[in-house]
Amino acid sequence: MSDKSRQMTPEEAAEFAEQVFNKAREGDAAMMAALLTKGLPPNLRNHKGDTLLMLAAYHGHVDTVKVLLEHKADPEIRNDNGQSPIAGAAFKGDLAVIKALVDGGAQVEGSSFDGRTALMMAAMFNRVEVVDYLISKGADPKARDANGITALDAAKTMGASDAVAHLEKLLG
Repeated sequence: MSDKSRQMTPEEAAEFAEQVFNKAREGDAAMMAALLTKGLPPNLRNHKGDTLLMLAAYHGHVDTVKVLLEHKADPEIRNDNGQSPIAGAAFKGDLAVIKALVDGGAQVEGSSFDGRTALMMAAMFNRVEVVDYLISKGADPKARDANGITALDAAKTMGASDAVAHLEKLLG
């Protein structure tokens, strides 16, 4: 019998899983593709509920995001805090990742548990280019979160002056 038939111990499995999550964080698209082709579940989640896609999106690795989406990673899985990959990318202001997620089926209006959308995240952090893109893809600038806050309200609260001016102009 060969060593290859030996089962991993729980400790070895946990260490391997952590290495896989690090590959997503680091944006190793080639390694991710190889692992997925060999049967790695594309929607694997870590102890915080982050999927491989969430980690790749949040850390700005568009090629890894595309590989994961090609292998049927679900762009709508929220982490334990209710955050989606598109909201993480909007927070970071990464338009290329947001476009890849939308192309891969992410809902532009998909919200976190508290009703906060990617548009609200982009507005809060003064990501005007992302605000424009999301609105062009159907995001509703008048949508309200669970506390009744709109993207414009969120931008004002955070002092995101460019986003405030831009949204006020769009909303007339």
